[in-house]
Amino acid sequence: MNYLVTGATGFIGRFLVEKLLARRNATVYVLMRRASADRYEGLCERLDVGEDRLIPVWGDITRKGVIDAEALKHLSGHIDHVFHLAAVYDMNMTDAQADKVNNEGTANIVALAGQLSNESGTKPCFHHVSSVAVAGADYEGVFTDEMFDEGQQVRHPYYRTKFQSEAIVREHCKVPWRVYRPGMVVGHSQTGEMDKTDGPYYFFKPIKRIRDNVPKWLPLLGIEGGQMPVAPVDYVVDAMEHIAHKKGVDRRAFFLIQDEPPTAGEMLRILMRAAHGPDIVRNLPTHEWPANIEHQFKRLAGNIPMAEWLEKRISKSVGVPLSILGYVNNRAIFDDVNTRAALKGSGIHCPRLEDYADTLWKYWEMHMDCDVHVPEKLLRRMQGKVVVITGASSGIGFMASKKLARAGAKICMVARTPSKLEETQSVIEKMGGQAFTYPCDLNSMEAIDECTKKILADHHHVDILINNAGHSIRRSAFESLNRFHDYERTMQLNYFGAIRMIFNFLPSMAKRRNGHIINISSIGCLTNVPRFSAYVASKSALDAFSRCLSPEVASRNIDLTTIYMPLVRTPMIAPTKLYDYVPTLTPEQAGDMIVSAILEKPKRIASPLGTTAQISYALWPKVNDFVLHKAFHMFPSSKAARGGRAGQAEKPNIPGRVLAALLPGPYW
Repeated sequence: MNYLVTGATGFIGRFLVEKLLARRNATVYVLMRRASADRYEGLCERLDVGEDRLIPVWGDITRKGVIDAEALKHLSGHIDHVFHLAAVYDMNMTDAQADKVNNEGTANIVALAGQLSNESGTKPCFHHVSSVAVAGADYEGVFTDEMFDEGQQVRHPYYRTKFQSEAIVREHCKVPWRVYRPGMVVGHSQTGEMDKTDGPYYFFKPIKRIRDNVPKWLPLLGIEGGQMPVAPVDYVVDAMEHIAHKKGVDRRAFFLIQDEPPTAGEMLRILMRAAHGPDIVRNLPTHEWPANIEHQFKRLAGNIPMAEWLEKRISKSVGVPLSILGYVNNRAIFDDVNTRAALKGSGIHCPRLEDYADTLWKYWEMHMDCDVHVPEKLLRRMQGKVVVITGASSGIGFMASKKLARAGAKICMVARTPSKLEETQSVIEKMGGQAFTYPCDLNSMEAIDECTKKILADHHHVDILINNAGHSIRRSAFESLNRFHDYERTMQLNYFGAIRMIFNFLPSMAKRRNGHIINISSIGCLTNVPRFSAYVASKSALDAFSRCLSPEVASRNIDLTTIYMPLVRTPMIAPTKLYDYVPTLTPEQAGDMIVSAILEKPKRIASPLGTTAQISYALWPKVNDFVLHKAFHMFPSSKAARGGRAGQAEKPNIPGRVLAALLPGPYW
């Protein structure tokens, strides 16, 4: 089976090509511009396939004829299916851009598909990827995939050209055709992979700002809005590939959406939960809002001086284009009757957003949220510096890696899992930074020795060592009587592993008479909260070691800084559901504390609460014990600690939530 695909290096195209190549004896021709040859090579590398099965066809869909006569002669009579995915999807596109690519490009590909028929009458099947946008932004009522021209308004360039390009296929295509209308295509439901900010992703930044600045326990109000026809890219591709090879469904359109899609309010609630932000407990009805609210706003704004500037300022401050905000009140209800019939018995179905929202959020936060703040002073300080960060593949370590790499440092990332390190390395390199991966099990002294030896061989010295990797256990002493190994493994990683790293880098720092060691400790060392005896003891041991070492190395210009880190929302605390209800720092705020340590080189960094708790314990230890005893009973043990099933910790009671709000930061 031979396929010709346009837009093959685009987001949907990459997955579709992979799916087609999985078919037996399949050959895929990809239509590419010469200027995009590097993208073709990247696609070959991604799919691990050569030019014998993934063959470039050089051309341009915006040019009449698209390909040259020699290529046309070679392909004529040999193509079974043409998939047309190339289009402009930018919601900020101009009318000229939209017409050039979406309309003229479609017309040219439709004509090419007709020319690919051979003299015996064999014709390829033409598959056009349209969109739910053909219904416009203000259509009210049920819109089935049998419907097309219903008098709907399509004012925006994207909606207009999606409607018009589908009309071109319907009216001018001389070969059998099928039209696919995906909804809001989001990342892969299994991996979260996505490559641009689009559709629901415009709301991710505002959601993150709310999560970082609003207490988790504070209930929020949202808006109900209309249905949001979301669909993960893997469902879109699986459905397209199946329907494309199904007989008897020519000249039909197929919506590719979730069954009973969430409303705008439900979608925001699902995404907010995935971000571990506060709950949206109630949505305000929006059925009385005008359906064409965006158009009315623009018409009103047209009478205001500098209206275009004002629109851009509003979109920038909100973080969402007005065209997207206008669609929040979508009145269309999409019915995929054709799709359900075509997929019946195939086992292919669209998963519900709540089942994979966590995956989407994690991928976005790691790979796409690369806008990190770096002080100008750090840019001057870090150029070319070699920084070793343990526990660098997630949480605090990963955020610190991004910030320091953006500032120009060479980041040596140390963590246990090679695949995670490679993933984080690719993110930093995409940001323009330098990162080097060193997989290492910090529980093994031999592994640490090999790792540090390799780092010194590669970079000759280390300027800054950040001991960030750590393991925490929330379990009372009476719940640990038969779990002595918890104390051993916590001490092994948090203390012995850290000082082994220090010992291995200390000689080269002393020789160069320059170095900075930063140990990520815990506010627990200052507050002495119950249930953390294993964790706090290990961190306190490292703290004491550092205080003793500091005067020994002062004459060699080696600085030591201990950061008594408050509770941070990282994967380490995720299993303890109790922490969904207490104030926490974000990894970015924790990263800023590390930046401050590098710039100022203080002996210690602690929150005001941590410092107050330390002084209080020195002056009134029995008063502290009384308060912490009460807190011990306010914050229950997790079911896992009591022998139950993990992940079902109880919520704190009202006094506990009040105490956590008044005293933010400790590991309760």
